Amino acid sequence: MHDNRALVEQRLKRVLEERIAPAVYPESVPLTAAIWVAPGEPVPVAEGLAAPREPIAVGAKWGAPWGTSWLTVEGTVPAEWAGKTVEAIIDLGFDQNMPGFQCEGLVYRPDGSPVKGLNPRNQWVRVAERAAGGEEVLLHVEAASNPVILDYHPFLPTLLGEKETAGDQPQYRLERLDLAVFDETVWNLVADLEVLGELMLELPEDSARRYEIVRAVEQALDAIDLQDVNATAAAARECLAPVLAKPAVPSAHRISAVGHAHIDSAWLWPLRETVRKVARTTANMTALLADEPDFIYTMSQAAQYDFIKTHRPEVYEKVKKAVADGRFVPAGGMWVESDTNMPGSEAMARQFVHGKRFFLEEFGVENDEAWLPDTFGFAGGLPQIIKAAGSKWLLTQKISWSRINKFPHHTFLWEGVDGTRIFTHFPPIDTYNCSMKGSEIAHAARNFKDKGRASVSLAPTGWGDGGGGTTREMIAKAKRMRDLEGSAKVEWEKPADFFAKAEAEYQNPPVWVGELYLELHRATLTSQAGTKQGNRRSEHLLREAELWAATAAVRSGSEYPHEQLDRIWKTVLLHQFHDILPGSSIAWVHREAEATYRRLGEELEGIIGAAQAELVGAGDGEVLFNSTPHLRSGVPAGAAAAVADAEPVAAAPRASGGYILDNGLVRVEIDGSGLVVSVVDRADGREAVAPGSAANLLQIHPDFPNMWDAWDVDEFYRNTVTDLTGADAVEAVPGGVRVTRTFGASRAEQTLSLVAGAKRLDLATEVDWHETEKFLKLAFPLDIHADRYASETQFGHLFRPTHTNTSWEAAKFEACNHRFVHFEEPGWGVALVSGSTYGHDVTRTVREDGGTTTTARVSLLRAPRFPAPETDQGVHRFRHALVVGAGIGDAVREGYAVNLAERRVAGSGVVEPLFAIDNDAVVASAIKLADDRGGDVVLRVYEAHGGRAAARITPNFGFSGLEICDLLERPISREGVSVESEGDTLRLGLRPFQLVTLRFIRADLSTGTSEA
Repeated sequence: MHDNRALVEQRLKRVLEERIAPAVYPESVPLTAAIWVAPGEPVPVAEGLAAPREPIAVGAKWGAPWGTSWLTVEGTVPAEWAGKTVEAIIDLGFDQNMPGFQCEGLVYRPDGSPVKGLNPRNQWVRVAERAAGGEEVLLHVEAASNPVILDYHPFLPTLLGEKETAGDQPQYRLERLDLAVFDETVWNLVADLEVLGELMLELPEDSARRYEIVRAVEQALDAIDLQDVNATAAAARECLAPVLAKPAVPSAHRISAVGHAHIDSAWLWPLRETVRKVARTTANMTALLADEPDFIYTMSQAAQYDFIKTHRPEVYEKVKKAVADGRFVPAGGMWVESDTNMPGSEAMARQFVHGKRFFLEEFGVENDEAWLPDTFGFAGGLPQIIKAAGSKWLLTQKISWSRINKFPHHTFLWEGVDGTRIFTHFPPIDTYNCSMKGSEIAHAARNFKDKGRASVSLAPTGWGDGGGGTTREMIAKAKRMRDLEGSAKVEWEKPADFFAKAEAEYQNPPVWVGELYLELHRATLTSQAGTKQGNRRSEHLLREAELWAATAAVRSGSEYPHEQLDRIWKTVLLHQFHDILPGSSIAWVHREAEATYRRLGEELEGIIGAAQAELVGAGDGEVLFNSTPHLRSGVPAGAAAAVADAEPVAAAPRASGGYILDNGLVRVEIDGSGLVVSVVDRADGREAVAPGSAANLLQIHPDFPNMWDAWDVDEFYRNTVTDLTGADAVEAVPGGVRVTRTFGASRAEQTLSLVAGAKRLDLATEVDWHETEKFLKLAFPLDIHADRYASETQFGHLFRPTHTNTSWEAAKFEACNHRFVHFEEPGWGVALVSGSTYGHDVTRTVREDGGTTTTARVSLLRAPRFPAPETDQGVHRFRHALVVGAGIGDAVREGYAVNLAERRVAGSGVVEPLFAIDNDAVVASAIKLADDRGGDVVLRVYEAHGGRAAARITPNFGFSGLEICDLLERPISREGVSVESEGDTLRLGLRPFQLVTLRFIRADLSTGTSEA
């Protein structure tokens, strides 16, 4: 039989575009419009509705970048349209690209109630299901003229990402303002033809089903009178009905569709615009839920619910009702869809604490799933955190973007660093913005790697990133694919129902151990250093604020700042969103982020200072506060009379030029170029620096990735490197040795120092950075033979290879660490400790002498030009340390020490720590008062060395009981937790990297005796 599919395909495309689709609106009359341009930032709805208007006509230009215009459109339904369905068509100047990346609008009724959002795929507003004729129409539109930043040439530098540089010229032209008759029969014909036409393209060439569809489509096109589509559409649909009615084969792949709009909390728009994006999208989705009884919609990110609760309460009320009806499903249980590589242990935990608690308090919803479709890889500590938050499933999508190795599973158990396993699904549809195209559905079925063992996958369906959500057209197509021969079966389903079904079906899924590394977007570990430093500092200031505020509350009865800390935590968590902390947002976002971090820093310093002053009282002495979980300067995690600061070791001249630093534990040689050519551990004479090499070596590379400037660094960047060995000055100073270098348009100044009693070389680096498309690294070639190294992650560390045996290992040419990386031969090791950087790389070479040089390089700065053309320009300060003779415990301890400075406060007396823990391997990650404000003390600990550990924990306050809790501080079973009471102390046993949260019931707030 002759296959004329190609001809039918061409014919169908033209007829659909030029005749059938335009016939959805066969009659129209113009609306009149008037406009008011808000003078600055968006105004409250009431102000926008009441503002005076000036007439504006179709074809007129409007909308300066980032501006807001309020349009009022008016008209009258013609009397002759009685009985017909009528819609308003409002085209603000859309260019038919994806929603969310250009102008948008939210429609209001005259009383200020929201109707729906406007975007390129949603230009209609229903006026009447069955018009009476003569109805007066009056609608208001809050129109946002957000500029197009990600355009057809997406990586060209643009000034549009900062309001001050974006200009004030109108960008858009009003394209259409009409009342129109909506022909539902023609609209349904479009859906019929699109579904069958797309399915036709996916079927095997010789399949009978394809021939059948080709014939039916051809007959339908023959039945249409191209001069009178509306009168003949029903006949055309009759030609298609038999092929649409044929059911799928019983073994067809099953797709659980869930309505979705992955809205970035900031990206190519500022945070304030996300508030309005969420309002537009949720207004659309609640309206669609009312129209479509089978439709289910899900939205994650508790912060986004909070946005509309605070700023758009009229929209939030609709959302709350839809949630109560079980149709609008809060997902994920996190404050935002955060990056998971860089947030510290407590921050990652608090993402779930604040997200799940919001959903519980607002909606009574307990999330069992984590929902992170677009996050740039997943740290190995995450499974334990998900479980500790009371959840058990994870959805992600982004791993499909990996460029080198294709991930081998779609449904699997993911095992974290501590052994916790989480049932994980990675949708084979390979998008979190499914639009129900036949190609997407067919790809999901073909691509699914677990065929024969599992038969279900999930499809997040709707326009996302910039918002938009699911459309009525997507729902229409899904309805036709619910049970259609040749297609996977599509059914709307809640995420929890999908996961329960998938887990029940797949009893022994494969296991993936360790991090889920994304082989892409590696430069997000370095871009926008100021944002990353603000995050790191905020996390550690929050630790201090909670610790000392809790200590002051227990010791002196001062008020614990619950509300203030709650607000600050939520702000920090918001800025961990996966396009803010990774440095991939427009300049506006990062300018605001850095200002926010400065403000939060001042506020947290105030909390810390007030609590410490309360604890030490008046006095003419000085008290030293230690916030680390380890003994330091003779002080445990509390405070005592200060001893004199250890003076930095004075530099001595080096015979061949440069200087020597020697504190009796470590001997450091710095040559005349300011490079570290020797670091000797005096205890055994072991040299840390590889022979013939130099550490503290600044290196600069060209950095122009193939795509995604702020996101990516491609491996070929290593092909060209310049060692910055020229020094303007190398001089002894009271703090050690100062080295000054200039390169390009930039300048670097470093101070290298040793203090008494520490096997640690401290390096303070200041860079005045004015390069473009360059990558700055700080290299430490080490004389150590190790085929793996430890890299700190949440609540522990993970191991990565130093070699490239396989493509999987070679792909990890840039990776994340928190406070340290650690290299070890049996009995001796070296740690490289970081005060604010995350990105690093490790390589190994074999020298001519047969030894191995393992080089660790810290990633300091980049200079991408998109989406922020001035990324990282200016002054940056970094702190690192090289610790020799270091075991993993030393790396943990020094990592905390570099990030938590000692504080010296005027006063007198000793502040006994709230807890004494007698094993350094058992680390306190948080000491705070309980979130429910009952006054109980919460201690969260984890095993930090990667082995089994037993510790005696002594609370230095009266307590009448103990609860083992989840992260939300809810009591859980003691199963799996080894804890015994020994009088007023506890004996706690932990497995490697095990995390435990303990709640101590305060004796002074209750009755009874201390007991565990």
